[in-house]
Amino acid sequence: MWENMRAIFEMFPEAVIAGAAIGSVCAMLGVFVILKRVVFIGIALSEVAACGIAAAIMCHIHPFLGATTLTLATVIVLSYPFENNRLPRDAVLGVVFVLASAASILIVAHSGFGLQDVKALLYGDLILASDADLSLILWIFIPVGVYLLTFLRPTLYTFLDRETARVLGLRVVLWELLYFFALGLAVSAASKVAGSLLVFCYLVVAPSTALLLSRKLWLVMIISTIAAVAATMGGLYVSFSRDLPTNQTIAATACVVLGGAVAISAIRRGLWFVLHVAQKR
Repeated sequence: MWENMRAIFEMFPEAVIAGAAIGSVCAMLGVFVILKRVVFIGIALSEVAACGIAAAIMCHIHPFLGATTLTLATVIVLSYPFENNRLPRDAVLGVVFVLASAASILIVAHSGFGLQDVKALLYGDLILASDADLSLILWIFIPVGVYLLTFLRPTLYTFLDRETARVLGLRVVLWELLYFFALGLAVSAASKVAGSLLVFCYLVVAPSTALLLSRKLWLVMIISTIAAVAATMGGLYVSFSRDLPTNQTIAATACVVLGGAVAISAIRRGLWFVLHVAQKR
């Protein structure tokens, strides 16, 4: 096991660092995605970023520029308060997901790329992360992580209790828009190597693991980060050892970690029930 892990660190250092950076920051961002109950936004923005990457390559511009432009434009549209209309935000996210998924394939349909090229373009492969990919990821994810930790309290108030946030003098629309801009940037930077599946996994599975184990925000942020990085390292190890697709293996490993959190949570509830009954007797 240790020989394989050392080989992974020596042969694919960019993948290890990029995976840890993407996983940790996306996991922290994902805590608010779950608290806001807009889980589907992760996969929708990931598909939009993939569509932007496809369009950028066809137009011979940098993939990140295409992904960022399209993703941030989508974020601005999604910031509209759809709750005030008959069409819920989830329905809008569903339309965005379907449109972006279809457009991604249509854009590259006559590009001359082979099937493997199209899959790599749209779904990414962490193990193939290059120095340029890693540099871009660090340049984006470090500031996003710093922003999130610095403005954790106003973001939390905005997402959990808008009325209290307004009473405290917070501009809830501005803070919500800033958060979604940060999310859009992170998704755009990660999509080329992580793909929509792995980005969505980090945004949803890792925070879900943490929320099962704690209700204290600071502890949830730490646990979600640890869960994402552990799933990344474990997935890389299994993928390297068994010659399996990297991103899908990491996603499956994250779900196994989530299963462990479910078991721990169930055991804790069972113990609490037993102790509660014993105290009554």
